[in-house]
Amino acid sequence: MTIPEIEQSIIDEFANFDEWLDKYAYLIELGKDCPVIDEKDKTEQNLIKGCQSRVWLSCSIEEGKLRFKADSDAVITKGIISLLIRALDNQTPQDILASDLHFLDVIGLKEHLSPTRSNGLTSMVKQLKMYALAFSIKQ
Repeated sequence: MTIPEIEQSIIDEFANFDEWLDKYAYLIELGKDCPVIDEKDKTEQNLIKGCQSRVWLSCSIEEGKLRFKADSDAVITKGIISLLIRALDNQTPQDILASDLHFLDVIGLKEHLSPTRSNGLTSMVKQLKMYALAFSIKQ
């Protein structure tokens, strides 16, 4: 699936919930499906700066596509990183760099997060894009 197709799928899923409490519960559920980073990769280098919670993110490239793994010590944050990984995992660096992740606005995630979590979301997106930039330069 392309990033826009995945984004639309996420938008459709979140449209099933009327209340933000239900959407938060869904985010927590999504966190359980997060491709978990190896314990050996939970290093300072893989820690995303700017997040209130501790969030680790690793990235590798397989056949020209980026593969992400992550973990967090907070359940909502783990759900958020899981959602971002779902949108961007197994995509080319160029497609990741070109994506605007508009689904975040459409589902209302940014406006329903506390300012510190919103800053963390921005830091997560920035780190995912930095990996894409780094791997696009290496190719």
